[in-house]
Amino acid sequence: MDSLDVALGARSYPIHIGPGLIADSALYTTPSNQILIVSNEVVAPLYLSAVRAALGERDVQTVVLPDGERHKTLATFASIVDRLVDSRFHRDCCLVALGGGVVGDVTGYAAASFQRGVDFMQVPTTLLAQVDSSVGGKTAVNHPRAKNMIGAFHQPIAVLADTDTLKTLPPRELAAGLAEVIKYGVIVDAEFFAWLENAMGKLRALDAAALAYAIRRSCEIKAAIVAEDEREHGRRALLNLGHTFGHALEALGGYERWLHGEAVALGVVLAARTSAAMGWIGTRECERIEALITKAGLPTTATGIDPDSVLDRMQLDKKADRKGVKLILVEQLGRAVVSPAPERPLLRAVIAAASR
Repeated sequence: MDSLDVALGARSYPIHIGPGLIADSALYTTPSNQILIVSNEVVAPLYLSAVRAALGERDVQTVVLPDGERHKTLATFASIVDRLVDSRFHRDCCLVALGGGVVGDVTGYAAASFQRGVDFMQVPTTLLAQVDSSVGGKTAVNHPRAKNMIGAFHQPIAVLADTDTLKTLPPRELAAGLAEVIKYGVIVDAEFFAWLENAMGKLRALDAAALAYAIRRSCEIKAAIVAEDEREHGRRALLNLGHTFGHALEALGGYERWLHGEAVALGVVLAARTSAAMGWIGTRECERIEALITKAGLPTTATGIDPDSVLDRMQLDKKADRKGVKLILVEQLGRAVVSPAPERPLLRAVIAAASR
């Protein structure tokens, strides 16, 4: 097992990475006796019994959600709170999010809201959740017109990233997680990006050592940025590379056409092409980013999308303010910046080129 901390003073917490962690009772450090495990219909049959066993002789109850981003809604959030209220859970209870990003986000939001905030643990079972969404305390549900529009910052008390769970991921889900891994190399670590170019085949083949390093490095980068800027007033916004484009695409696709990581991959391509169109990066750097995304098995084109619809949806992005939309753009590999979006005609041309 490898461990690192998210350094937030009294709210600091560990991230544990390694095989077999789900069944390790010593890692469930909550003192709570009342535990609600929230999972989904795909993950629960695989791992729910192991988590229940690891929690021992406590009052453990479960909520099993339907699978998919389209269920990341206020209605799903309400179903978790209903169980907490109906079962008379107290303020010293703890929620355990067992699943991918959707389960982690909606469970975290329920924990942030129930009795004005109770403990929760993240037990992420997808690569995307292990390297990104389980770390940092962003919790949310989607609005029908905009992703993650309703939520709260609420840090977990621990993250258990069991790498054995990646063996049960479909290849498409594994690739979706690789999009977030690639993002870290683009925004702050050119050496990590170069390592990914050489190691992508091993990552897709589930090489244990390569996966452990990719997860560790991704979590190191995110933990450092979150410790510096917990509530995204500055540098933390860099973690949203590709997300302004990607969230718009997800919403337009009804949260069904693309997985989150696929939409992020498309967004990273669009951000790189925008950066190139503005003269910030050269053709070679843009080609390397697109080549790595292709090597990961991710899309670089979004056939049939309407550029104006994408641009309109981007106006609902959480980073937008009275001055307009902000984008994360690339100055060079390993260095990204927050920038006002360029003029609409330039963005429209970039999106249109990717939609053919």
